[in-house]
Amino acid sequence: MKAIVYRDNGGPEVLQLLDRDVPEPGKGEVRVRIAVSGVNPTDWKTRAGATNPKQFDEVTPHLDGAGVIDAVGAGIDPGRIGQRVWLFMATAGRPTGTAAEFTVVAADRAVPLPDEASFDVGASLGVPALTAHRALTVSEHGPSRLRPGALDGKVVLAAGGAGAVGHATIQLARWAGATVISTVSGPEKGRLATAAGAHHIVNYREGNPAAAIRAIAPDGVDIVAEVALGANLALDLAVLRTRGAIATYANDGGKPVHLDVRQNMTLNTRFQFLVLYTVGEEALAAGAEDVAAAVADGAMPVGAEHGLPLVRFPLGRTDEAHRAVEQGAIGKVLVDIPS
Repeated sequence: MKAIVYRDNGGPEVLQLLDRDVPEPGKGEVRVRIAVSGVNPTDWKTRAGATNPKQFDEVTPHLDGAGVIDAVGAGIDPGRIGQRVWLFMATAGRPTGTAAEFTVVAADRAVPLPDEASFDVGASLGVPALTAHRALTVSEHGPSRLRPGALDGKVVLAAGGAGAVGHATIQLARWAGATVISTVSGPEKGRLATAAGAHHIVNYREGNPAAAIRAIAPDGVDIVAEVALGANLALDLAVLRTRGAIATYANDGGKPVHLDVRQNMTLNTRFQFLVLYTVGEEALAAGAEDVAAAVADGAMPVGAEHGLPLVRFPLGRTDEAHRAVEQGAIGKVLVDIPS
């Protein structure tokens, strides 16, 4: 089979397209013929060695993807062969991800994908959707699971609604019944967040964004899904309701975070820092189940008309796909795997 591999950390140039043996699934595993591989910032950061030291002599990257199960290992129902699936956390603790014609994962990391949902949708879930799910389910006064009506009466602020996680946050929050506000940096990103389903858009670079958000939500925001905590903390605290939650999954821009302890004591602020690698199997399983339900309801579409433009590359140009993500491409970067 064809696979992208790297043996040393470094820039996108370390990625090579090579022939490798088709893997065989072991006990509790399934083999998936990959149709589309999704690229996330964590994929290039892992390749670059920016997060943790490389664990394996050779790595095939990418946590997320979608395809069809074509073989199962011991203990797995053979009836799953032929099932369309989306994959998440494929390289967590493993050297082989979805940037290949075939990959092997634990059976519970391959989630059924309805026939009505494209492989593009499936490959765009994974990290963004599960991160968004976690952000929306950590509030002390909110639900631990998502379903229609679970967030009725709640106000969610999706920072950076034009990004992949922001997009998933908007979609899941709206599906669960929340009023969704998204902050954006300009009109084009505002159009994308609106297309994703945000009820209200606030340009944080214009006027008084805190006053604009308070005009929409006079009692404050219940949950903030935050992508740039250092840059946005003052705004978040200005609009957060008492006992509200700020769930942060990134600190884009790298601005240091300084907390006013008295202010947060008075607000009874709940901060939740999150990353999927250490969130725990229970949270991952709950997220996968709820996201699958949202997909089945048609609540997670992708494409420019749904607020998430798709930027595509063939497998042999995975290095360019990584560069696109590193350079902040708007939308979801996908790698098409040849059949």
